[in-house]
Amino acid sequence: MSRRNGMKFGGKITATSAPPSVILIRLTVGAVFLSEGIQKFLFPADLGVGRFARIGIPAPQIMAPFMGVIEIVGRILIILGLLTRLAAVPLIIDISVAIVSTKVPILLGHGFWRFSLSKLPTYGFWSMAHEARVDYAMLLSSVFLLVVGAGAWSIDARLSARDSPG
Repeated sequence: MSRRNGMKFGGKITATSAPPSVILIRLTVGAVFLSEGIQKFLFPADLGVGRFARIGIPAPQIMAPFMGVIEIVGRILIILGLLTRLAAVPLIIDISVAIVSTKVPILLGHGFWRFSLSKLPTYGFWSMAHEARVDYAMLLSSVFLLVVGAGAWSIDARLSARDSPG
């Protein structure tokens, strides 16, 4: 049986052949999302429940704290390099919803679906591109981590090496 076929599900989740430098992506993604998750609790009127209500997110009093916890736990896992691929999935969903709910209305110059338009000096492509720069970086970095895993300097790499046959 080949190593690939003999690997358990948990081994596939933690497996990584990425270089140690992936830690730089993990630290960047982890720090930004961790900060955003904490701020949802520190500044609920501006960045938590109040913001979710203004944007048009349903059940903001449930969704804002829920997303804050997802961001905090997910980012800690990513920083540690523990279950990185699994932790990346809810973060990809999180940032995708953020782009649709806040950046698409800026692109269109009006509310979109149930989401309202924030007050900005200009609207359209360039305004949206400016406002979305961090969101796109976080989205693509999270997808990168989903694809390559945590890298050599991670708990995942240690777990994968321990679980690998041979």
